[in-house]
Amino acid sequence: MKVLIVDDEPLARARLQRLLAQQAGYQCVGEAENAAQAMQLIYNLQPDLLLLDIAMPGADGISLATDILALATPPAVIFVTAHPQHALDAYRASPADYLLKPVSPERLAQALQRLGTQTRAHLERKSTEPKLSYIQAGIKRQIALKDVLYFSAEDKYVRMVFSKGEAIIEQSLVQLQQLYPDNLLRIHRSTMINKAHFQRLISANGKHWVVLAGRGEKLEVSRREVANIRSNMS
Repeated sequence: MKVLIVDDEPLARARLQRLLAQQAGYQCVGEAENAAQAMQLIYNLQPDLLLLDIAMPGADGISLATDILALATPPAVIFVTAHPQHALDAYRASPADYLLKPVSPERLAQALQRLGTQTRAHLERKSTEPKLSYIQAGIKRQIALKDVLYFSAEDKYVRMVFSKGEAIIEQSLVQLQQLYPDNLLRIHRSTMINKAHFQRLISANGKHWVVLAGRGEKLEVSRREVANIRSNMS
């Protein structure tokens, strides 16, 4: 099982590495010292399990654990923290276990045993409908991927458009395409649509546009993507 260790303290990460090395079948594939690094490694390494600290600079571990629940196949999470007072809030993020530092080899082994079949592979077989997280009016919200119409990259952010509005999300178009290759289709270097809402491709005077079901607007298509759209949506 692939494990990602997330903790802002190098000594704490090193200790978890040593403890994990004593457990057969578990491999540390990476380390992160904050939530932003961890999210990038989750996209790149696809770990099955996070050993996750709570108190870190920037976004804390609970926020990260909540965010990854929106992924199509989220890794399991075991919180590893020096702060028992966070337990109630932490369990709202559905962790597999909650360990207090310093972690003993026996307690880690117990947590891993309790993890059981709740691995990435298991979640892939039981995967629920993918959801995306976003912030609106200071409140964290979620939307089902099936309800998203398209994504548009603008400057340094990505705009997510759905039937009842739009929102800014943190993921890049590349990350979204890696996460949901069966659902999303690139039509332009700055635009990606949800295949479920594709209605037709329009071509005129050497230019091309996609029309989505229930939308009056036409989305520009780059010439290099026309053949890909036709092969995917025929």
